Amino acid sequence: MAGTDQLSTIFSALADPTRRAILAELAERNATVTELTAPLSISMPAVSRHLKVLERAALISRSRSGKWRASRLEAAPLREAADWIDRYRRFWDSSLTRLHAHLAAVQAAERATDRMAALMNVQAVAANHREVEAWQS
Repeated sequence: MAGTDQLSTIFSALADPTRRAILAELAERNATVTELTAPLSISMPAVSRHLKVLERAALISRSRSGKWRASRLEAAPLREAADWIDRYRRFWDSSLTRLHAHLAAVQAAERATDRMAALMNVQAVAANHREVEAWQS
């Protein structure tokens, strides 16, 4: 993704459910391609391709020990993505708080209107009752 900013690269990598599953596994422990392939229903070469995407996004690092190459979760890029999302979470929290206050005010006004309508109905019934009694007398 030449010319793409790091945050876009991170979100692009996180967009795939297989890569998210790999990250979840790496959050528990470092693992080799073989270990990461076991719980997935894809081939080792496919897992390797996913690991390359995650590595380009700096979400993982890979180290070699003898003939084994272990992958390790790197938390800093996830923090960057979480911080970006958090700014919008605060916006939505604020918006939802304002919406809640508005709905409470509307509902209070509706209850007041309903009480007023009920009172007017009672008064109308009483007036009709008086008219009937006057007519019957």
